[in-house]
Amino acid sequence: MRLIHLVATAACLSAYTSGAFADTSITARFIEGAPKDRFEISNTSACALVDATVTIDLSGSPAGLIFDVSSSGAGVEVFQPFELQRNAEALKRQPHVRDGQSQVHLDIETLPAGETLAFTIDVDDTGGRREIIVSNTEIEGSRLIIDHRGQHSEVAFSQRSMASLPYDTCSDSVES
Repeated sequence: MRLIHLVATAACLSAYTSGAFADTSITARFIEGAPKDRFEISNTSACALVDATVTIDLSGSPAGLIFDVSSSGAGVEVFQPFELQRNAEALKRQPHVRDGQSQVHLDIETLPAGETLAFTIDVDDTGGRREIIVSNTEIEGSRLIIDHRGQHSEVAFSQRSMASLPYDTCSDSVES
């Protein structure tokens, strides 16, 4: 009986440390900058995020935010193309972002625990305010979306230009 208890305890410990019960979270942060704006997507969990798509969707913003990546198109004045700044190796491929687009999809191969994927790009508003400067309230309502292992989760950016999405698991579930 004691051996069965030890084996069961070891199996539970193994499942916990392998990530089956680990609380995970993905956090996105928008940083207004000149001439480049920056997005940081951080894996604040205890395990790697593997084979997932992370989307930044600006379409819900009250200011009509878009990505301004070329000199001709929907943006105003200065433009900046999509440029990976940190952990480019976490992506399966670099996304193609068209001028005026409101979404960018990041196909994650592996983003290790505690790591941040960062990219720069120009974000403009089309709502007629200060088009080249995006304030915290202007990005509010944009969304962080994660598609991972058949689960679709999303959360809106706050007035503080941040979005945090808790996750049930970030690794394969343990079969009983």
